[in-house]
Amino acid sequence: MVLSAVAGYVAVQYVTGGADDPGCRVVSAQGGGPEYEFTPEQAVNAATIAAVGTDRGMPQRAVTIALATALQESALRNLDHGDRDSLGLFQQRPSQGWGTERQVTNPTYAADVFYAHLAKVRDYTELPLTVAAQRVQRSGYPEAYAKHEPDATLLAAALTGTSAATLTCEGVPASATATGPEAVRAALARDFGREAAQRARAEGAQAQDSKAGNASETDDSKAGASKSSTTGADVPAAETSGRTVTLPLSEGGSAGGRAVGERGWQLAHWAVANASALHIERVTYAGREWTAGHTDSKWRPAEESGTEAAGAAGTGSSAGSGANAVRIVTAR
Repeated sequence: MVLSAVAGYVAVQYVTGGADDPGCRVVSAQGGGPEYEFTPEQAVNAATIAAVGTDRGMPQRAVTIALATALQESALRNLDHGDRDSLGLFQQRPSQGWGTERQVTNPTYAADVFYAHLAKVRDYTELPLTVAAQRVQRSGYPEAYAKHEPDATLLAAALTGTSAATLTCEGVPASATATGPEAVRAALARDFGREAAQRARAEGAQAQDSKAGNASETDDSKAGASKSSTTGADVPAAETSGRTVTLPLSEGGSAGGRAVGERGWQLAHWAVANASALHIERVTYAGREWTAGHTDSKWRPAEESGTEAAGAAGTGSSAGSGANAVRIVTAR
């Protein structure tokens, strides 16, 4: 009985990342449906996985598959250990051509190379999730991915923006490091900017060359080494004023053919998911506002807050208002 209790505790700690309070929640857009609770650490990694997928022009189903895979492999934590030489969110093995240790523990790279392999799976959007994931991962437990599909589906809907105002976090900052508008801009470039991702890969490749004597890359690592052939959607240019980062959205649609509303909610949910890490105090979009520190962490009508940012969140045609912009206010 004692051993069973210990095993149960360890399992819970693995799934929740060891946190007593998950801190983040995603719910069904229909209301009254399923929901999933997770930690700020898991939220940051899930948002990165979704951002990389949409930047590559991958469909929402691909993001669901990637999130379910990472939930199974690492519980959405960037692990520095695993079976044999498995590392990172997807437990990718450097010895099997997935990249260097530095690369596979870079969440942006790890997600990108996963999608590169998934894109090669014929008709993957029509396959059962566990089959599609297994054709990429070659896991010893192929059926394990299936149990994460409901949670991954909720996360993917929120983090690709197809489900509005469904992801919330308490937003209590974990530390005082890497805060302010510049940190937000850097994180946006990290997750959405292809140039930033390519730079991370180049740095990893240089480390590999130095260690292995300019050894050539395998075909698998090359497959995820470049996104030059994809039609990714660049993040909107950020406008900074004081503590506020404004992300204007095009009224005619967004890059990659995605609707403005979806793009806006993806960026708004991304900001909430990163609230603890980036010390984000408030996010406003489409007449709704999320504020850090609320016990229920709900998205409320912006008018309730009485803030300047809320007043600018109504409908309008200017670049910084209404459904045409996401506003992110940092705590400092």
